[in-house]
Amino acid sequence: MKTLCTLVLMCICLESLAQNIQLKGTVGNGDKQPIEFANVVLQTTDSILVTGTTSNLKGHFELNGINAGTYCLLISSMGYRTQEIWLNDLSQSRDLGNIPLEEESFAIDNVTVTASTQRSEVDRKVVYPSARQQKASANGVDLLQQLMLPRIQVDPVNNTIKIPGDGEVQMRINGVKVTAQEIRALRPDEIVRVEYHDNPGLRYGNAEIVIDYIVRRPETGGSFGIDIMQSPHVGWGNYQASMKINHKKSEFSANFWGGPRNFYGVYRDNLEDFNLENGTELHRYEKGVPSHWKMMQQWLNVAYNLQDNNKYQLNISVNYSGNNSPIQQYHGQLINRTDETDYVDMTDETNSNRHTPSIDIYYQRNLKKNQVLIFDVVGTYNKEFSDRTYQESRDNVMLTDVQNKVYGKKYSLIGEGIYEKKLSNGMRWGAGIRHTHSFSNNDYINGHNYHTQMQQGSTYLYGELRGKAQKLDYMLGIGGTRSFYRQEGSVDLYQYYTFNPRLTLKYTFNDRSYLRLRSSISNEMPSLGNLSAIDQVIDSLQIQRGNPNLEAYLHYSNTLDGEWSSGIFYTYFSVAYNYKPHAIMDEKYVEGNKIIQTWDNQKSWQRIAPMIQLRVGPVADILQFSVSGGLNHFISRGNTYHHKYSNWWLDASVSASWKNFNFMYQVMTNQNWFSGETLKGGENAQIIMLNYKWKDLQIGAGMFNPFTNDYKTQQENWNRYASSRKTNYIQESAQMAFLTFSYNFSFGRHYKTGNKKISNQDSGSGIMQTGK
Repeated sequence: MKTLCTLVLMCICLESLAQNIQLKGTVGNGDKQPIEFANVVLQTTDSILVTGTTSNLKGHFELNGINAGTYCLLISSMGYRTQEIWLNDLSQSRDLGNIPLEEESFAIDNVTVTASTQRSEVDRKVVYPSARQQKASANGVDLLQQLMLPRIQVDPVNNTIKIPGDGEVQMRINGVKVTAQEIRALRPDEIVRVEYHDNPGLRYGNAEIVIDYIVRRPETGGSFGIDIMQSPHVGWGNYQASMKINHKKSEFSANFWGGPRNFYGVYRDNLEDFNLENGTELHRYEKGVPSHWKMMQQWLNVAYNLQDNNKYQLNISVNYSGNNSPIQQYHGQLINRTDETDYVDMTDETNSNRHTPSIDIYYQRNLKKNQVLIFDVVGTYNKEFSDRTYQESRDNVMLTDVQNKVYGKKYSLIGEGIYEKKLSNGMRWGAGIRHTHSFSNNDYINGHNYHTQMQQGSTYLYGELRGKAQKLDYMLGIGGTRSFYRQEGSVDLYQYYTFNPRLTLKYTFNDRSYLRLRSSISNEMPSLGNLSAIDQVIDSLQIQRGNPNLEAYLHYSNTLDGEWSSGIFYTYFSVAYNYKPHAIMDEKYVEGNKIIQTWDNQKSWQRIAPMIQLRVGPVADILQFSVSGGLNHFISRGNTYHHKYSNWWLDASVSASWKNFNFMYQVMTNQNWFSGETLKGGENAQIIMLNYKWKDLQIGAGMFNPFTNDYKTQQENWNRYASSRKTNYIQESAQMAFLTFSYNFSFGRHYKTGNKKISNQDSGSGIMQTGK
């Protein structure tokens, strides 16, 4: 018995010693200078994470509590090649001494890092999420918020991802253009890295930012997930379900998202001043009362993907998006401000819906000698209906009765081909051609019947070269566009040609700072809705009219930006200048006793936009925060007007993670936009959330605008004949509490997936929108 006890005690002691192996060392560069905050990751032979840490200010690191076995130690840092050290049959503590890293890192696709790291290229920033960031996130949108990338503003309540201004943000998964709903369906642990393209190439069109999630793909098995966000006291919610099934080279996926809204506290206040041609002046005030607004947004995606990573990839995606708004009511009174006893009752109600199915067929072929050939074809059908009733009455006597119905159909086809080749010394060049063709068929019924048939198209041919000369990275792109449009009843085919160059110069001081200059010229086309030669009555005094004589115009864009980082501190700044000569902007003029609202090619539009961001964290691997602020200064020169406007804005967020809990608070001030004579106000919003995550389950609670008792957005028009100041309110959006529930699970093995490089879509309706 004593012998048995002795053997048991010896086994326990040996097991205790086996679990107390320590690894330590010092990370440095070729000049034997220490590298601080280097990522140190210990993995098993099948790439399973065991433990990890980061080097301190002297480059030193320690890993404790390691079991005996065979491991791979990976050491990486931005700007350096990853060092791989195999530790065979590790059975006792070891001091690895000095570990030098060579310059220029590469992507570590199958490594889970313990501290978020990144590297910069001429056109993108490659970010590797940390284990803490992945643990604190339930999906891809949450992870993007944790990364706190420059200029990116994430609203997890409204499920939007945007940047200051009106620039386009393209979301992609392995190169495939997707929606925010598909990003929300991603599991954080399957995301290898996020590629943040803040200087996208010509093949991305007019996108200002491209965010590409590079994810692992199971070889067998699949995944399923649900994500629910619901308010217990307001008719508001977001519901999402997603699934993937994988078998060898094939992947089947389906995603659904629904967003019901049912508000009873929607109203607007509106100050209007009219100066008519006969000398009549009218100063009135629209005083709104809480009304009903109901809508249902839906989105569905079903896709099949077949790929051999080294040879080809075929992706077929069928998509549907819809928005059904059966009730949009604004009720109130129109009061004469010079005589408040003079008023009329006002009703403005709209019933609308939109259905947009599409199919996307993509094929990529990898050729020899680092060459890639890509083809993509997208077909889209857009069907839209709108029924608006506007009435003014006094003592139950109808004074104004406006009925506007619009039936719109639009068909579009987009085809694209791209060739890319990697050259020696890090150089790369590519060329492509894209053609877009659309047809619209619309009926406008408003006492008169208008029928319009229009077609519009463009052909875009481009080439691009990227390279590096010591510390200077450069990118040169040259493109040309032929655009045209035609309206039924007109024998004229309006066509024009534009030259679209793009140049980027980036000077890298070291692995923590750079300075970059970007310049480009792009073309912008008039929308089919604005080109429609029809009239729509807005109210008793105003008419909206299309302009078939609109012409395309150029957009000159210049940006100087840079960044600096040290340890947990990161700073980014940019100064942007945009210039659009002959930009299409709104205007108003008097015609008899009516005010005509229309569009025309005005003299010019300019914007000057400096901004800066400061990010700190993670502090103690728990806390991180980010503060961004800037200015938008607009100069709008019309044919009959000249306006200037400035708007200061601020965006701040803080995130704290402790054990399985995650806390987030975000505040966004209004970012207003001025074009023509119209000021479109942003929203002042605050979001606070607390989540608890256990394995694949996350539950939480939050509140939208917790510290304010009203929610509003404002819009102004500065026209001399018909100026207005409108404020829209949604009472339910103030102090709106909500609960969250997310559950995701997956099964199967993983391997590195191929990347689809492009995707196109057409989301424009092709009809003229109307309303106050």
